[in-house]
Amino acid sequence: MRAGLLASPRPIPGRLLPASAGALVVAASLPVFLIAGWRVSGWALGAVLWAASQLLGVLLARLGGAGSALAASGVHGFGMMFRAIAVMVVVIALAASDPRLALAAALVYGLAYTAELVFALASYFGAPAR
Repeated sequence: MRAGLLASPRPIPGRLLPASAGALVVAASLPVFLIAGWRVSGWALGAVLWAASQLLGVLLARLGGAGSALAASGVHGFGMMFRAIAVMVVVIALAASDPRLALAAALVYGLAYTAELVFALASYFGAPAR
């Protein structure tokens, strides 16, 4: 039986290229907000949520690397879930009081996260299998 694309282990890709892609999307969305006349506070909140999520990811990566591989994967998995839940709670709470602001923030965060994910997957599956 031949090992498929998903069955081949690969080294964990670096975080710099995916994070840079997300940062580029956040930066590129500011002129769109300004030209369209949308509230810059929505862009700022989305940018802050994305940056906080990145900082939390870096912190959890450093904490997870100290122990065994099982502990590191547990910390990483918990961190990914916590980051998503924390952003979701902030956006939902904001949507209760200002839906347009919440939509703008979710749009900026979602586009930056999507760019980061695309580049992370491309760098992972683009690397040669071990």
